[in-house]
Amino acid sequence: MNLSRCLCASVVKSFRVIPLRFSPQRPLRSPFRALRARKKTVLKEHEIQIRVRYVEADPMGYLHHSNYFTYFEMGRTELFRASGGSYLAIEESGLFFVVTKLECRFLAPARYDDELTLRTKISRATMAKLEHEYELRRGDTILTTAKSVLACVDTTGRVQRMPDSVVDQD
Repeated sequence: MNLSRCLCASVVKSFRVIPLRFSPQRPLRSPFRALRARKKTVLKEHEIQIRVRYVEADPMGYLHHSNYFTYFEMGRTELFRASGGSYLAIEESGLFFVVTKLECRFLAPARYDDELTLRTKISRATMAKLEHEYELRRGDTILTTAKSVLACVDTTGRVQRMPDSVVDQD
């Protein structure tokens, strides 16, 4: 028996060749099968409406600076959801998106009960990271602009290739 031919469909254990059994009715499953179940077009831009809640304002009635970053997270999540994605499914597969860089320019303040529009846009995507741009407005007034970089990592923190379902690699 030619051992090199046999290794393609076998496992060598204690110098014995044990053939693997494949069933045509039950194909091998990838842990990312659910993530790439169907090819879809990923949205590059999305808007959401946000009303500043009382709990998010400081004693003077201004939106506290820390809450802007929560809004940006909401924008990223809703952009992904609007494309048919699910962060839960990605996390269950063992992949996570971590923020590696975040910058924000405060141009004008938001106040309690303001109705705001947040535009989130994917500005760049590579095999392992996503870059977003944000613009927060009250009517025609730009209040804040921001940028973020997210890396795709596994449970040990090692950088991983992003699933095809997250972003078109075209």
